[in-house]
Amino acid sequence: MTTMHAAHGPIGLFDSGIGGATVLAALHQQLPHADLVLLSDQARCPYGPRPAAELVRIALANTRWLLAQDARLIVVACNTASAAALDTLRSRFPDVPFVGMVPAVKPAVRASRRRAIGVLATPTTIAGALLRDVIAQWAGDAHVVAQACPGLVEQIEAGELDTPATITLLAQHLAPLRHAGVDTIVLGCTHYPFVAPAIAQLMGDGVTIIDAAPAVAQQVARIVASRGTAAVGRGSIRYITTSDQHRYQRLIERCGLPPGQVEHIAPLDIGAQPDATINAHRSE
Repeated sequence: MTTMHAAHGPIGLFDSGIGGATVLAALHQQLPHADLVLLSDQARCPYGPRPAAELVRIALANTRWLLAQDARLIVVACNTASAAALDTLRSRFPDVPFVGMVPAVKPAVRASRRRAIGVLATPTTIAGALLRDVIAQWAGDAHVVAQACPGLVEQIEAGELDTPATITLLAQHLAPLRHAGVDTIVLGCTHYPFVAPAIAQLMGDGVTIIDAAPAVAQQVARIVASRGTAAVGRGSIRYITTSDQHRYQRLIERCGLPPGQVEHIAPLDIGAQPDATINAHRSE
């Protein structure tokens, strides 16, 4: 189907929670004059345990909402949602540019001296075909330790970035990587950069941590330039949550994110929704 979208509207992002803000921060640094709007679907966080079919419905609803805000480009700022829904989104909205998250195995292999890398991600991402395909395509003869990190997103959403409970959980998840002698770690979830300092401390000197957000921001900048639309605006930032607005505000401050307007909306309906509603609800 074909969808009208604003040529000079904001860049839209969505994630299950505060993790998408790591990508927003990188975008704001790369394109400081671009207007940004992040939909954090905290009412359904975490996305990781949800079935793929449900994730597709959620991604479609999030996309429709962002298009109603006149988003001109959408970043699926979530590894889990990217793996489950990015192909569907591109098929359903062919004239909307989408940028998704892919585990940064390729640059990790280039950076690794010992040819041993670790990938930290949600259980769904670890078990998914996308990570297997990326490893098969780019890992070569490197040893890859793919480690699921259940519970870590919830700790980050609670603002517990360096509490004893979070450090204990991280130590458990990092133990297989330490045992394998990895020297490079891929952060395969957009939430995880918030605990990168704790990961670095636990792993010790000589370990490189790779966050895909800067590369995603560069890709967005390339797309904006290629479409002939300058990244101009007021540099405004809108943070939208489907959960507790005041808790979200405190979390934004706790994580040291760029200031912006914080808003609440009700959880989006993820049932069957005619695509015609996109234009019907578009803000003028």
